[in-house]
Amino acid sequence: MFGKRGRAQDPRDLIAEIAGGLGAARDAEGLRRHEALAAALIAAGMLLQGLADADLSARGTDAPSPAQDGATGLILRLAEAVLASWAGGFHRDVPDLDGALADLAGLALPPEIATRWAEGFAFYAIYPETYGIAARAAGLAPDTLVIGLRSIGAPLAAMVAAGIGSRRLLTVRPVGHPFRRHLALSEAVEATIRAARNVAVVDEGPGLSGSSFGAVLDALDRLGVAEDRVTLFPSHDGMPGPQASEKHRRLWARIARRTLSFDAWAGAPERPDQALGAWVTDLVGGEPAPLEDMSGGGWRRQFWADPAEWPPVNAWQERRKFLMRQGNTTWHIKFAGLGFEARRKHATARALQAAGFIPEVAGLRHGFLAERWHGEAVPLRADQGEAWIARIGDYLAFRATAFPAPPEAGADLSTLVAMARHNAGEALGAERARALERWSEVRLAALERGVRRVETDNRMQPWKWLTLPDGRLLKADALDHAAGHDLIGAQDIAWDLAAAIVEFDLPKQAGVYLKGRVEVTRNRPLDPGMIDVMLCCYLAYQIGALTLAEGATRDPAEAARLGRRRADFRRRLHEALDAFGG
Repeated sequence: MFGKRGRAQDPRDLIAEIAGGLGAARDAEGLRRHEALAAALIAAGMLLQGLADADLSARGTDAPSPAQDGATGLILRLAEAVLASWAGGFHRDVPDLDGALADLAGLALPPEIATRWAEGFAFYAIYPETYGIAARAAGLAPDTLVIGLRSIGAPLAAMVAAGIGSRRLLTVRPVGHPFRRHLALSEAVEATIRAARNVAVVDEGPGLSGSSFGAVLDALDRLGVAEDRVTLFPSHDGMPGPQASEKHRRLWARIARRTLSFDAWAGAPERPDQALGAWVTDLVGGEPAPLEDMSGGGWRRQFWADPAEWPPVNAWQERRKFLMRQGNTTWHIKFAGLGFEARRKHATARALQAAGFIPEVAGLRHGFLAERWHGEAVPLRADQGEAWIARIGDYLAFRATAFPAPPEAGADLSTLVAMARHNAGEALGAERARALERWSEVRLAALERGVRRVETDNRMQPWKWLTLPDGRLLKADALDHAAGHDLIGAQDIAWDLAAAIVEFDLPKQAGVYLKGRVEVTRNRPLDPGMIDVMLCCYLAYQIGALTLAEGATRDPAEAARLGRRRADFRRRLHEALDAFGG
């Protein structure tokens, strides 16, 4: 189900982007200035991550280098500025880092580095400020060695260092199997760790296995660092997930942890201007108002009084979202991402609004997008797809040309089919999965040449479409799932076409209509084989996603909803394989 995508960048281009962000911060005021500072910090984290990973790839171990030293000095100063801005009412000056940026650009940098916008900043509302505040309350000495786990651990560790007044920052990359990670450390790094009196370990998570934190704890134990000298800074105070080893579970229970949750930080701020409701008032008007949390599937209460009618959700993967009522208008305040990359999401939202496909967008503030909430709307049912086929076709046709994406932005067809074979084998048995061998590598390569990758919607479920009393149909949750924390990513528009056929159980004639509508817009035919591939891959992917979600939830009613949908998709995948002689 999962996938990670990055992009190749010239590090000097990223340095220039940081400089530009700092310039924008100097021209802004209040929260806008703070937002720009935080974006520069995140970009500096990407720079440090890319440079350190390039060194790791070249040397085989995490080891110091002049480039990493320069990027570390830069990110520490940015972290100090972000923490001071948050604590000082957004009134602190923007630091002058022109010299540091110029010095860094003058070093012998690699021509290209691989960078990633960390999932926590993109999807899961991980805010750097929470780590700095948690560190201030931890009481650690300024000589503490702070170890950040790349990727997201680089900027988060800088915030911890700023919070305790430390200038000792080291980043490492856990490598190996996702559930059994380890560190590859140079002698110089090992010596630094052995000499440390106290160590802080910083990352998002723990996730399914907690093996990234576990890899560092294993290394600290091997290097003689006692448990009582270690403090962990995770993003939540829960235990590692079901794939964690028993050893790491015991360690996690014993070692000191410091964390500040998003709810405690944004929901119970020290000052009124720090409250999430205050962030967007300049966009929506009025005074800061109480927020109603709709995260984790809570949005369903707005449309269905009876939980028996609720569609299933994977609660832990949902974005943070709230309702804020201002007089007669209600606003949907949804997390859309932190950093410079969030601007692209905002631009996508503006384009979709201008085309009439999504609700009115008021703007973006420090990671949260404000858009009008239509509480009077009614979600579509699966049996209503044919009635709205023209509108769905218009939407797919628009996405097919409006948001082109580069080849590396999504899984290729061979990867999708490999996923489908695995998931079909798990769901239906190995014998049935062999039907997918119809698509040989030669045939898939031929189809791949016809792929025109775009930022697909990737959420075509009926309940994501809203009918308004005036007869309009709007698409909800249409912003950024092509950049999600999953295998799929940006695909040919055939992916969304196949999803619409599956989700609305469209008859052949309706599918032919959608195919023709898309072909007219992109001025080229869609190979029928592409749709065959996408149909089976979509069903197989959803089976995998639903299986993981069912295993992760502790709500029996949610598990039942997920299980019923998974069973339906298993049946339909069986039928899809039969359709071509499988």
